Amino acid sequence: MTNIDTLPTEQRQRCEVWTRVMGYHRPVSQFNVGKRSEHRERRHFTERAAALTP
Repeated sequence: MTNIDTLPTEQRQRCEVWTRVMGYHRPVSQFNVGKRSEHRERRHFTERAAALTP
């Protein structure tokens, strides 16, 4: 088991997530409800997973 240190709530800050949509980079927080839902359902690419796939 590993020991993971976490910051107290008052020292944490929000991380703004940006993604590329239709050729533009935009913060996910500015998406409409439907686009946010679509973003949550996306499957993200990782090189390691792709390399292991036959």
